[in-house]
Amino acid sequence: MAAPAKDVGNGGSGLIQRSGTLMRWATYASLSVAGILTFAKLGAWLATDSVSLLSTLVDSMLDVGASGLSFLAVRHATQPADHDHRFGHGKAESLGGLGQSAFVFGSGVFVLVQAVQRLLFPVELANTEVGYAVMTMGMVLSGALVLFQRFVVRRTGSVAIGAESLNYQNDILVNGSVMVSLAVTTGFGWPAADPLFAIGIAAYIMWGAWRIGTRALDILMDKELPDDDRERIRGLACDCKGVRGVHAIRTRSSGLSLFMQLHVELADDLPLKEAHDVVEAVERALAGAYPNADILIHADPESVVPAERAER
Repeated sequence: MAAPAKDVGNGGSGLIQRSGTLMRWATYASLSVAGILTFAKLGAWLATDSVSLLSTLVDSMLDVGASGLSFLAVRHATQPADHDHRFGHGKAESLGGLGQSAFVFGSGVFVLVQAVQRLLFPVELANTEVGYAVMTMGMVLSGALVLFQRFVVRRTGSVAIGAESLNYQNDILVNGSVMVSLAVTTGFGWPAADPLFAIGIAAYIMWGAWRIGTRALDILMDKELPDDDRERIRGLACDCKGVRGVHAIRTRSSGLSLFMQLHVELADDLPLKEAHDVVEAVERALAGAYPNADILIHADPESVVPAERAER
């Protein structure tokens, strides 16, 4: 007997709706910050001719594209399930995160090439005061944005917003590194400092892209929830009266939703109505702990469990 997958009810639907609103506001904020910083850094780069500042300009330009991609992905992912997409559109968010990783990695490669070229052919920097001012503004705006994004990620668990948050955390470190490189280059007369810092920035950007991409791929490939969550699911089900055991737990996530399937083991002589009540109790327990979960439970007579496990 299988209990049909159920919606999480008004509480779960309200949670997903509120999470979707927060995610959309986060994309509006990131688009605004990326646009402001792109224009500011363009002017600063033209004034200073710093390759490390150019690296942050390229990063901000790609941030505009990545934030636009995230906006589209979040907008699509938060649409409700329809006739052709019965499990919803949540994976659009992970696709957006994967696209962001490509943007970020591409910016790292570009910066690396420019830095190596500048290392081979040094150029004297000028108007570094402009660079300091723009980097300071970038750190303040990025810092405020990261705080808001972290709040959204805590509330929603969004992969796309989490990827953007990681990207802007990188930006804060990058901006700080640029300020140090400008100070070392102008203060100590060491022109190689600028491209060397840019190479370090490029390596850090590409490492961040790898982290974003692997997390997005895990979700697209339906990676199981962490072992702690799987044990919690098992414990919640086993604590329900009438459940003799649990097996065949399967989990995955997609956007704001979790999907879990499991088999509960019941007494052979349990009447159908009582078996149904036990399954309902298990579902309520799991939905209480995971209100955004789509839950499918199969009830097995205890005597058939050894054979079923052997087949698996």
